[in-house]
Amino acid sequence: MDQSQVEEIRSFNRFYTKIIGLLDKHILNSNYSLPEVRVLFELNHSPGLTASDLITILDIDKGYLSRILKKFEKQQLIRRHVSASDRRATNLSLSELGQREFNKLDNASSSQIRNIFDKHTNEEVVTLVNKMKEIRSLITKKM
Repeated sequence: MDQSQVEEIRSFNRFYTKIIGLLDKHILNSNYSLPEVRVLFELNHSPGLTASDLITILDIDKGYLSRILKKFEKQQLIRRHVSASDRRATNLSLSELGQREFNKLDNASSSQIRNIFDKHTNEEVVTLVNKMKEIRSLITKKM
């Protein structure tokens, strides 16, 4: 890979992170950071995960995740349950409030994407989505 290719990939990354607002302190005009939203996302889609599971899935620092989980517990967004299969483990899930917060964020994220691409034709969006799938496939092929 030559330097111009590296620079083009980095340029695209900067472009897209700006488009979807990943550099904002709070994502989607919420009170949550990107890592916090990702934790809510994972717990919504896989209730019962442990903190260790989240560390593996998100490749997040253990101390940082611990602070996020404590914040969420204080805000009553999550519940902790002792695992039935391993009493040493604690399973995490969203509370009803956490589920409502996630749903608001999820709807805001979908609206954001619709707004970004609403001026594009359906054919352009299909092309974009197919290219995104191709990019994902190329990146993960050698991982």
